[in-house]
Amino acid sequence: MRRTTHVLVTAVLALMVLLLPATAASATEEPSPTPATPSASTPAPVDTPPPGAYVGVTLVDSSTEPPTPVPGVTLSVTSADGDEIGEGVTNDDGRAFISIPERGEYTVELDESTLPDDVAFDGSTTRTVNALLEGGNFVQFQIGVAAVEQVPFAEKFMTALVGGIKFGLIIGLAALGLSLIFGTTKLTNFSHGELITFGAIATYVMNRAFGLPVILAVVAAVVVSAAFGWLQDKFLWKPLRNKGIGIIAMMIVSIGFGIFLRFIFQFGFGGSRRSLSQYVTQKRQDYGIFSLADKEAAIIIVAVLVLTVTCIGLMKTRLGKAMRAVSDNPALSASSGLRVDGVIRSVWILGTALTGLSGALLAINSQVNFQMGFKLLLLVFAAVTLGGLGTIWGALLGSMIIGILYEVGPLFGIPSSIKEVGALVVLILILLVRPQGILGRPERIG
Repeated sequence: MRRTTHVLVTAVLALMVLLLPATAASATEEPSPTPATPSASTPAPVDTPPPGAYVGVTLVDSSTEPPTPVPGVTLSVTSADGDEIGEGVTNDDGRAFISIPERGEYTVELDESTLPDDVAFDGSTTRTVNALLEGGNFVQFQIGVAAVEQVPFAEKFMTALVGGIKFGLIIGLAALGLSLIFGTTKLTNFSHGELITFGAIATYVMNRAFGLPVILAVVAAVVVSAAFGWLQDKFLWKPLRNKGIGIIAMMIVSIGFGIFLRFIFQFGFGGSRRSLSQYVTQKRQDYGIFSLADKEAAIIIVAVLVLTVTCIGLMKTRLGKAMRAVSDNPALSASSGLRVDGVIRSVWILGTALTGLSGALLAINSQVNFQMGFKLLLLVFAAVTLGGLGTIWGALLGSMIIGILYEVGPLFGIPSSIKEVGALVVLILILLVRPQGILGRPERIG
């Protein structure tokens, strides 16, 4: 009996020893705390962009040196329909990423109350982003950047006026070339825009392919353009004149020739805009009531000098007088002993060289594209028609009017994307009053 009792006590003690760790463990085990979940109203900052499309915002305080990130700022995104898409909080790098369901237009709003107290912000708290990418579509909020002072209207007008003078001089070079060719041949050359492009592309080739500085490339481009004018007259226009082809047919030929050159330019040069190796971007200098970059000042000076020398040459030299004589009356000039074909060829060389210079200056001003001359052709025609077809001074006056209206028009409400409209409306109004143009001579019809 005593032995049985001893066995039972031993078994109970052994069982208690076996159960004691589990009991102790269960006694010391506490319920695991519930993982902290970010509140729906205050999402946690995210350091990596989410997959798919998202809106990325970077907040940097630019008032400090160097600029410092602004963390802990809440941003919300709503769709174009006003539906709330999501929220994000900027991390230590001042960055926030908010997923969006698809590409489209969204509004990003900055919660100004979450900005740190030492960060000043007086700009707009909303931004509209047109999410076009599957990945990141980024938005900026200007923090710590001083607001740009409103530019006085007089200063904007003067800057636009000087820009219009520069643009008018560039048009004037091409318009003078067109007017000279029309005056001596009576041909309205619809391929004249491509001659502008030819000068610009020649400048680009001389600069990029042959390594010439831009100034020398411009000189070489003018020489090549003059040679191109000689080739045109020798192999195209003179044979057509000798066969007695009418002006209308030659105009159609010029249209086809222009289309041919445009596609050649697109094939050889490509469809993208390309830049020269120098004078691409320049900071504008403040001249008191207007601002102007150095290259713009150089364009104005070069254009004025060339136009002045050309006009003096046309008025004073023997060749210039012969050109004006052929322009007035080719038959009488031929009977007086003038070599009309030689004079016309000289006009083609001079006119194409002036037009090539126009394209070269336009390339320096706004870089090179295979359609740049074609886009300018309508304004060149407008300038020549406005000033008076076939007149030198009329072409220059019309160019200045068209150029100034082109640049100043947006200040008076004309959208920049259609600013050619203002110049063309003025052209129509003036021609309704004076059909021969400002300096043109009235012609009797019939």
